[in-house]
Amino acid sequence: MNALSHEFDLSRTTMLPAVKRGAARDADTTKLASQWDAVHEAAAAIGVLAQLGRGDEDDAVKGLPDRALQLGGFEYEMVLRGVDDLAAVMQPGLRALLALSAQGQDTTSAALTLWQEFHKSRDAIIGFAPLN
Repeated sequence: MNALSHEFDLSRTTMLPAVKRGAARDADTTKLASQWDAVHEAAAAIGVLAQLGRGDEDDAVKGLPDRALQLGGFEYEMVLRGVDDLAAVMQPGLRALLALSAQGQDTTSAALTLWQEFHKSRDAIIGFAPLN
């Protein structure tokens, strides 16, 4: 029987990214806070299109960027990546909804689906830096 082989040498790799220090980390934190605000603005617009209105934000939502920065390490990196991924999903979704709305089409069902996905994703991201 032949064993599977591969040409990858993983002996010098690290699985987790190194924690950034100084200016690079500050830039990431600024990016994190602005993206966090932006996805919530997009979610508010989606809530209107879903005929739900603008949702309330509790302390767990408002303080996430600061909590992630205080935690640092793996949790910070996961929050940073999660928010970046969430922004990447929200942008085309909102664009599509706005295009449909501009054509006079009912966006309620599609907007509700995207709104629900936003909240599930947001809750998962908050799970990396929960409010104690």
